[in-house]
Amino acid sequence: IRDLLVRLPQGKPVVAARDITLASGESVLVTGPSGSGKSTLFRAIAGVWPFGAGTIAVPRAATVMTLPQRPYFPIATLAAAVTYPAESGTFPADRLAEVICAVGLPELAQRLDEEAHWNRMLSLGEQQRLGIARAILHAPDFLFLDEATASLDEPAEAALYLLLGERLPNATVVSIGHRSTLQAFHQRGLVLARDGNHHRLREAARAPATLP
Repeated sequence: IRDLLVRLPQGKPVVAARDITLASGESVLVTGPSGSGKSTLFRAIAGVWPFGAGTIAVPRAATVMTLPQRPYFPIATLAAAVTYPAESGTFPADRLAEVICAVGLPELAQRLDEEAHWNRMLSLGEQQRLGIARAILHAPDFLFLDEATASLDEPAEAALYLLLGERLPNATVVSIGHRSTLQAFHQRGLVLARDGNHHRLREAARAPATLP
């Protein structure tokens, strides 16, 4: 990220970043006050927020996945919903079942062929677990988690971050979160700090955290 300035559609500046590099396999926690533009920054990096200027360079062959706080699941079989955005049948049933069990939803592993409106049927915590399952299945090079585990309690959140570390050891994982316990699962911190009429992304000074 170089000389980035993200704006609102009306032109108001929101987030700036001068020179930030995310290394392969690195885990980074992004913090900042509510309304500082964390989610907007993620949208810009993902290429779905066109308002602003600067450079966001991603390796040509790299795959990128963003998981929001409320993941989207199409009205389809559970297998297709978890596999999204890939086509249904991309992953074998035994692989789907194993990963769904690994994220703590063994009862759903028996319902792969059931069709439903999963965003309505499942609690937000269950949806977030399935979102992590989706990330593990797709194994992106860059994974952006926008409060993607915020509806889980701290032990469940910790278990999922440990699982991500085991299953996606080479992925660059960038998280937005507010809990201080998340620091233990990230090697580096970035903070959005007020800088005039917008917030600027900077390296965060923090004491080393230890895993629980």
